Amino acid sequence: MLRRGLLLAATLMVFDVAHAGVLPEDRADVLYHLYDGGGVEIDGPSILVRKQVGKSLSFVGNYYVDMVSSASIDVITTASPYTEERKQWSLGMDYLRGNTTMRAGYTSSEESDYDAATYNFSVSQDMFGALTTLTLSYALGDDVVGKSNDPTFERQLDKQIYGIGLTQILTKNLISTVNFETMTDEGYLNNPYRSVRYFDSGSALGYSYESELYPNTRTSNALGIRARYFLPYRAAVEAEYRYFIDTWDVESHTAAITYIHPWKDFTFTGKFRYHDQTGAHFYSDLFSRAEATNFRGRDKELSPLTSYTFKLKAAYTFLNENQSWGFLKKGSVTASLDMLHIDFHDFSDLTALAPIGEEPLYKLDADVFQIFFSFWY
Repeated sequence: MLRRGLLLAATLMVFDVAHAGVLPEDRADVLYHLYDGGGVEIDGPSILVRKQVGKSLSFVGNYYVDMVSSASIDVITTASPYTEERKQWSLGMDYLRGNTTMRAGYTSSEESDYDAATYNFSVSQDMFGALTTLTLSYALGDDVVGKSNDPTFERQLDKQIYGIGLTQILTKNLISTVNFETMTDEGYLNNPYRSVRYFDSGSALGYSYESELYPNTRTSNALGIRARYFLPYRAAVEAEYRYFIDTWDVESHTAAITYIHPWKDFTFTGKFRYHDQTGAHFYSDLFSRAEATNFRGRDKELSPLTSYTFKLKAAYTFLNENQSWGFLKKGSVTASLDMLHIDFHDFSDLTALAPIGEEPLYKLDADVFQIFFSFWY
């Protein structure tokens, strides 16, 4: 789950969000992404190209290759380290008619034990002299979960995401956005490799393992608010908050503040993000016995946790309209570093080999590095 979330975030960094009434500019991005933390290393390149066709159509294509090597705490305690490769490609189209922009897209992702296909569609409408933008969106996911050591294992997972967003220009210096999203998952939702542990007096460790078992449905709701204020000296401050709740009793609060400062041909960004969540109702670090509950899981990402992320980003424009290279009108390079720290409040670090009940709680530190070149033409 963490891996796919990071990959999505990395991909979105090179996708500009288009506003209603305006087509995205012709642009090409080349990105490299590296995640390193908790015994997991993920890296890979991504290439994205946008192109307008006439005054009403714009197309976008993206190709992403992702390589992962893992010896995380989940793997060390119940399985062997592994390496694998994931390939993802996507196609999208924007259609502009008056003050309305319609967008449609398709994304395909393939790896040795997981295939995913996602279809998305949205409509954005500018109103009140383009001061207000209303967006409605829908996405459908059709995933197949496999198991690398069992070619006969194949489970279906269906996802639907409904969204509504409102962007409002409040003053000449202040713009705000409110988004609400509902997601429904149905099918195989747990990890075929992950196990839970339960108390076993007959074991030398004091516990044994059994396969996890999740509910086959999950519904989640998220409300997000974001505001950006432009300061008199061209800089900007952005604040955001997101509330999340689902039918598994996971409830989270996420807040972030960002400062953006342009200087000559550079733009510097600093961001601090705070996240706190409760655990799923069927999560336990140590169950009392085998098959103690109808559903059971020991995924650390479904446990109670608090995380802190500090981001530094710098962008440099090395090519502009006054010094273009042939058909290239503008060029920039952007580098960012995210430093992530997570405190798990109910997930024991079994690598410490401490007696049962005395294991220290697990902490995760990770760095996410990204660099990408952008060219407008």
